[in-house]
Amino acid sequence: MEIINLAQKVVGLTVVNLKTIAPLDTKYLESLGFVWHTDSDASSYISDSLLVLSSDEANAYYEATNTLYDMYVEAGEYVVENNLFHEIGIPFNLIEAINESWESDVNWHLYGRFDIAGGIDGNPIKLLEFNADTPTALFETSIVQWAMLKQNNLEEANQFNTTYEALVDNFKRLVTLEEDVSSFEENYDGWNFLFTSVKGNAEEENTVRLLQHIATEAGFNTEFAYIDEIEFSDEEGIYYNDENYELWFKLIPWEDIALEESDLAMILTNIIKNQKAIIFNPPYTLLFQSKGLLKILWDLYPNHPLLLETSFEPLEGQKQVQKPIFGREGGNVSILDENASTLESIEGDYGNHKMVYQAYTELATDSKGSSYQAGVFYAYEACGLGFRKGGKILDNMSKFVGHIVS
Repeated sequence: MEIINLAQKVVGLTVVNLKTIAPLDTKYLESLGFVWHTDSDASSYISDSLLVLSSDEANAYYEATNTLYDMYVEAGEYVVENNLFHEIGIPFNLIEAINESWESDVNWHLYGRFDIAGGIDGNPIKLLEFNADTPTALFETSIVQWAMLKQNNLEEANQFNTTYEALVDNFKRLVTLEEDVSSFEENYDGWNFLFTSVKGNAEEENTVRLLQHIATEAGFNTEFAYIDEIEFSDEEGIYYNDENYELWFKLIPWEDIALEESDLAMILTNIIKNQKAIIFNPPYTLLFQSKGLLKILWDLYPNHPLLLETSFEPLEGQKQVQKPIFGREGGNVSILDENASTLESIEGDYGNHKMVYQAYTELATDSKGSSYQAGVFYAYEACGLGFRKGGKILDNMSKFVGHIVS
């Protein structure tokens, strides 16, 4: 297999080091449950190249992500203590649920994904944002990129990727509530765990079913249901087929529940208050999900080497990115020049949200000019690295790129 050695600086940019591999057959991908392998333009969503990293680079992503999570916890505490929910765009009808979940140790953050620039060829790691509530690319990171190595007869251990194993342990921590999970079996009381997605979205459903499989392996009694099949009661909790579920995972963003299903938001708040069910990811992850927290982080840790300056007003005299506090796949994101004039933008459905302005940083590129952005999953600790490839602003046509540690 050909190695394309592109680790060099070109016009101030980092050009990535790629290793071409035989692409995974679509039938094989579908046998894994990965059915969203082809984009709307008929091109493959999964790249046929691996990004080559050194062990030092992989370790730097690990250390940086762990540090960033600790900083997020401090920033979340600052928002709660100072009642800054409105400032970072939190819907008023979720504030009580956020406070309840923040104060209770049983509301465990199951997993999230940090989006990161830099970290390649000596370039500094910089946080772009934290997808803390309903992060995508879990299936790709934990399963598909492992298969890319296996199917190409490469050493499977040569990857920063223990995502699957980390989630098994983190599910067990829902019972032990501590790092050591050895006491899971003696403390687990046969609780029922319901996993939910919306109908008609294969990516979301199969991601939820993957999480259900991992929870089953961890030792839980699990079931899957679509959101419209579930009954919710303030006093009785969460029911499906007349069975009560003490634990509920939903791949439905909290901000969508707040803005589009206000009655459900109120019921879920009461379910949490009445201790009738524990919900994952918990409501407080909406604090982390809000890009408004990037501004709070900058206030608390000004000029921190892992952060980019972020403000609720355009930054003076520097290139920057304008993005909505809640949004996905690059929707309504714009790159602005030093005079806050638009250089590049993507339309979307999130234009009504409050905006933040974050100092611009270059992403690594390949020889064709495509940009590469790291995504690091966090489940109690940093556990899995993957990359997305696309334009200056990564949108829903970006490609997933696996990696190998050389």
